[in-house]
Amino acid sequence: MSSLYQNTSTSGGQDARLQQLTEWLATTGLVEVGTGRPASADASFRRYFRYDVVPGMREKLGATLVAMDAPPERENVPAYLHVQGLLQQAGVTVPAIVAQKVESGFLLLSDLGVTTYLQRLDSDNAPFMYSDAVDALLKFQLASQPGVLPEFDRAFVMRELNIFPEWYIGKHLGVTLDEKQQATLDKVFDAICANVLAQNQVYMHRDFHSRNLMWLEQGNPGVLDFQDAVYGPVTYDLASLLRDAYVQWDEEIVLDWVVRYWQSAKQLGLPVNPDIDAFYRDFEFMALQRHLKILGIFCRLNYRDSKPNYMGDLPTVMDYVRKTANRYTELKPLLRLLDALEDKAPSVGYTF
Repeated sequence: MSSLYQNTSTSGGQDARLQQLTEWLATTGLVEVGTGRPASADASFRRYFRYDVVPGMREKLGATLVAMDAPPERENVPAYLHVQGLLQQAGVTVPAIVAQKVESGFLLLSDLGVTTYLQRLDSDNAPFMYSDAVDALLKFQLASQPGVLPEFDRAFVMRELNIFPEWYIGKHLGVTLDEKQQATLDKVFDAICANVLAQNQVYMHRDFHSRNLMWLEQGNPGVLDFQDAVYGPVTYDLASLLRDAYVQWDEEIVLDWVVRYWQSAKQLGLPVNPDIDAFYRDFEFMALQRHLKILGIFCRLNYRDSKPNYMGDLPTVMDYVRKTANRYTELKPLLRLLDALEDKAPSVGYTF
């Protein structure tokens, strides 16, 4: 275990939580505790470790299992279990709960492998992989009921939007908005809120994108990182999937995929806007809300949490923001504000 401790120890010495996790795993008798190795990086306080299953259990459990370390004071393990159950009942492929010690923040999960959508996607297989992802999304949305998950209400929307001025404008650009600039941003935020809060609500994964979808031989995709699910706008997860911060597709292709989702959702009775032009507008406003939040979160991860890897994705996200803002009259003030803040000439985005 020495190499694992070396990779995950804090500067204060031995990793006490990893020691506790190891001791608990030993009591389960399911994994060889000496085989632990980091399984993935995460933007949260959660950590994941992969372990070999003991020989006598491999036929039943597979060759490996993944242990989650989620400090209870930082992460909501009961919420993870709750949403895992909802997704599983809806027929979506998620990690099975093999063992748990909720009070300590430890879970032992089935292993969905090492290949994310992001690693496998290319122009040839994207239509099929996104079709599978949309099918999984539709299953989850069809299971929706009010009162089961927290609501994505105005306070929630604004809390997310305000990450952008705090961390992207204030910390990253080093700018303090004057009264006129703040009023401009407030008006744009009001326009975004008015649109997304008028949309019908369904179960919402809230981070349904290529890094949280696993490519599988069967039951594709495997869905991860769902513990923050809420009850919110019907376009949110579609926007997360197709306006992905980590992979960008030609807008004509995205429009085609949006139309295909919309047709399927209508046929299944999901509460999408019955007019495709209005639905696409909803999709764009929802994506913009998410992208503004992401710009702030990526900067927060860098400046506060010393996780700089996400900064390389800022240009993709800003490209989405600029193109969307350029298409709608009530959003164009955002484009002018960004130009002023970043001292750039206006850029021309693709228009339909």
